[in-house]
Amino acid sequence: MVTAPARRELVRWMQTKGLTERRGLQIVRMSASALRYQPRPDRNHVLRARIVALAQRHRRYGVGMIHLKLRQAGEIVNYKRVERLYGLEKLHIRRRRRKKIPVADRQPLIRPSRANEIWSMDFVFDRIASGRTLKCLAIVDDRHA
Repeated sequence: MVTAPARRELVRWMQTKGLTERRGLQIVRMSASALRYQPRPDRNHVLRARIVALAQRHRRYGVGMIHLKLRQAGEIVNYKRVERLYGLEKLHIRRRRRKKIPVADRQPLIRPSRANEIWSMDFVFDRIASGRTLKCLAIVDDRHA
């Protein structure tokens, strides 16, 4: 996909070669208003500098925390604007890789040799006809289970 500035440049180049502006616009499929468009000066250079400074000072902060810090400093700034400028500055947090913990040797479950040695417990839920919930604590001796 060709960007608008590239199309503008192409139309202007065609005009230097003797083609009319109207015909050049038809060829590149662009409107006259798009050709004459003058981008506004960037009003965000101060905010961009603040975002970059915060990102360098607090390396682990993402867009959300930087937005919060700006708000705490008293700047009334839109979150989406901070998000857009953060992206334009190509800032991002490196994702941490999980530590790979070696898998321990698996041990077989030990069977209880006598009664009252190992107990298991769990809550069991049920609902009666009226809709009321019954909660019951079930305790079992594993020797007899």
